[in-house]
This record gives sequence, structure tokens and C-alpha cells, in this order.
Amino acid sequence: MTDCVLRERTSAEAMLSWQTVRGHESLVRAFQDVVQRGRLAHAYLFVGPVGVGKRLFAMELAKALLCENRANDALEACDHCPACLQVMAQTHPDFFTASRPEDQNEFTIEAIRDLTRELGLKPARGRGKIAVVDDADDFNDEAANCFLKTLEEPPPRSLLILIGTNPELQLPTIQSRCQVVRFSPLPERLIAELLRTQEGADRASIPRLAQLSEGSMGRAVALADPALWDFRDSLIQGLTAANIDRVVLAEAWTRFLQDAGKDAPSQRQRAALVLGLLIDFLKNALATSIGVTHERPAEEEKQLRQVSERLGPERLLQLLERCLEADAQIYRFAQIGLIVEALVDAAGGMMMAGR
Repeated sequence: MTDCVLRERTSAEAMLSWQTVRGHESLVRAFQDVVQRGRLAHAYLFVGPVGVGKRLFAMELAKALLCENRANDALEACDHCPACLQVMAQTHPDFFTASRPEDQNEFTIEAIRDLTRELGLKPARGRGKIAVVDDADDFNDEAANCFLKTLEEPPPRSLLILIGTNPELQLPTIQSRCQVVRFSPLPERLIAELLRTQEGADRASIPRLAQLSEGSMGRAVALADPALWDFRDSLIQGLTAANIDRVVLAEAWTRFLQDAGKDAPSQRQRAALVLGLLIDFLKNALATSIGVTHERPAEEEKQLRQVSERLGPERLLQLLERCLEADAQIYRFAQIGLIVEALVDAAGGMMMAGR
């Protein structure tokens, strides 16, 4: 939304309905401005890291636009009228959501056809229709081309919001028909503040979770799982052992991923979290190898020194690069078991060679 001219509002009440959206205040003001000027586009592509609030923003935008008590040039929902309550419950007759089926890796054409069929009907309440399409990164070619037809000839008074991570993952023809809205990672201090509001939050772990979150509240919450840290510790112990059993490590990692659930997306998320923690450990080992130290638990410090001495900076960089390649493969929907086996084999091989 580079064409939006942002204007500060003096009233604190002007953004009351947007209180749940944190860290994206400039985008709230930008949308308020385009609505005031009557310049709302028919389609937007929200992109940015997973877990920073893109879907929450889209839901709040839909609620504000469909609110029965808002002025035509305003963008604040009352949160009390039937329309607001129905949007929050996802039962509003003019509000639709669509996402990739949980048991599939791709966004199917059937899901898109269902959505476009609903959008083609006349609005039930008069203000127009709004659709929020999550997991837009996962369109297969058929789904993307089907949705492109709707973007080319959108129903009257409709608003389409696609949610993804990177515009480059969309067809150029879809990109060109949407206004791209970029969501930045959340500040570390805000992540820490939000974590403190979580029920049962471990206060001692909050600084580290915020630091590892990469600006994603969703990632920070997922990283708070104690089982994840237990497995991380056992994985590092296995990789730093005198004799590394790569088969046993790969099998243990695969079982841990399967414990996340039968659906592939849950397993991929857990695989990415484990890899993130391993990458963080290797980065710290690399820092240790070049003389940069930080205060850490004694056992972890011992492991870092052991790995840094065993591999040295050059091999640590090679292993880090291999982990980053594996992370990219997870999101290309390669078979997770094969990714894990190949990575453990490569890591174990490097560790054994460095003895």
C-alpha cells in the first residue's frame, strides 16, 4: 500500500476496535485513510512471516467494513451489532473464509470453486461481500487459475483478501491484480509483552522465546512447548556423542514429528521448529568458535565448546548451510522423513569426521 498517505489520528478512541492488532498500527492507519478517501481496492495480498497477525488483521478489517453501526468513511467496528458478532463467529452471510484442507499439502480447486460460488450470490445485508483466503502460498495451478478468474472479474461490492508469506509464491497474474500489503516481523519487546499475557507462561523462558521467535508471535507460542525443548536436548546430545547412531537419531526425530499429529502441516511445522532450534545452537557454536561468548547454562556451554572444537568455523558454516537447505525443503513439501534422514546423516558425518 505504498500509495497510501498515512495521517495520524488524535483521538485514542479512533482505534479502539483494532486493539487486538498489535505491531501493525501504521497499516491500520493506512486502511483507515483509503476507506475515508473511498479508495479501497477490490483485492489485497497480505504477505509476511507466519504468525505475525495477518489473519487477525484481515478478520478485523472485515468486521469493521461489515459493521452495521460504522459511518461510511470510518473503519471502526462497534463490536456489538449483529454483523460484528457474526463475523467474529464466522457466521455472517456475506463473509467467507477458505483455507487449505488440513489433510492436504495443496489448496485444491474444489475449495476455490466453493468460495467463488458463494461470492457470486448477491449480498444478503447490502454492504457487500468479503472473502479471506488463507494459505494462498499453497495454491496448486488449477486453484490459482480458478481464483484468477474471480480477480479479473470480481463480483460487485466484493473484497478479496489473500494471505501468504511471499508475493513471489503467487502467479504474476495474481500479484498484478492485488495490492500487496507487507507485514513486518513483530518487535522482540512486543513478543515478550504478549507472552507475559499467556496463561501459564514460564516467565524465565520469555526472553529466550522472544529472541528465537523471529518476530512471530505464533512461532513464540509454539516454541513454548516443553516437549520441543526436551527433544532438542536429546537431539543435541545424540549429535555430540562420542559414537553417533545416525539411524536411531533419524528414527527418533521422525517419531517426534509424527507425535504432532497425522496431518502433514502439523508435522512440517514441528520439523521447522526443531530445525530452528538446531540452527540456533549451531550459530551459538560458531560464535563460540570465534571467541564470542554469552552467559549460558553450564551443560549447554560445554556442548557448544565441544561442537566448536570438533568442527571449527568452516565446518560449522557448512553444517549451518545444510540445515538451512533442509528448512527450505520442508516448505517445498518434500517428504519429511527423507529430509530428516539426509540431514542427520550429513550432520552425523561431519561430527564424526571432526573427532
